[in-house]
Order: sequence, then C-alpha cells, then structure tokens
Amino acid sequence: MLRDLYSEIVVPPAVQQELSRNRVTFDPSWTRAAAARDRVAVAALSEQLDAGEAEAIVLATELNAELLLVDEKRGRRIAIDWGLEVTGLLGVLAEAKARGMIESCRPILDDMIRAAGFWIGDDLRSHYLRGLEESE
Repeated sequence: MLRDLYSEIVVPPAVQQELSRNRVTFDPSWTRAAAARDRVAVAALSEQLDAGEAEAIVLATELNAELLLVDEKRGRRIAIDWGLEVTGLLGVLAEAKARGMIESCRPILDDMIRAAGFWIGDDLRSHYLRGLEESE
C-alpha cells in the first residue's frame, strides 16, 4: 500500500532495525535507506523518543519531507513541533480507502491489532471507524 500511495519512501537505519526485529523487510526497488546527518539532534531526541522515531524526525527535517509516518503520540507531537506534516498507520489506511485502493479499513485494522500487535484504544478505534462510515 505504501508503494502505491507515496512516490518515495525513505527509511532510516534505526527504523529498519526495529522493523527487521518484527520480520518486516523493505524492497530497495521502492524504498531508500538514509541516515540522518545531524547525530547531535538524533541523540537529543533519543532522550525523549525511541531511536527510530528520533532519527526519522531529524531525517525528515533534513530531507524537507512532505510527510512523516509516525504513530506514537509523543513522536507525533514532537514532529509537529518541528514543523513536519505527520500521518500514522490509520491515516495511511484512510488514504488508501479514499483513493479506492481498499474497500474497507476495518478488516485491515483488525488484522493489525490481532496479528501485528498494533495497539489502539477502543474509543479511538470507534471514532476512527465512524469517521470512515464503517461503524459497527
């Protein structure tokens, strides 16, 4: 889905490491690995965030990225404070539905919760699905 939604996906090494621990791999034909140059900024952010989020925020800033994919609440807030446009997995699913790539977000969201350990509060899940006209 990411490949079809976005023209370029840049993944910092810290994020690659996190995802590889969960057996997620990236295809170099549509993703590009890049490290943030400002290691001081990454280290400073790493005091508040995990390594992947810290490096992703600094890298997105350095690349003038149009969009940063980050789900953790604190990471999103800091990225926004840094002037970045952010979305999360829920936003990706909503965009895919809006573009007609998927018919419904609910089954994918439920699979992410069940199989991949994605966490979302019940209230947020209900609000999200109502907003997509997929109420239970």
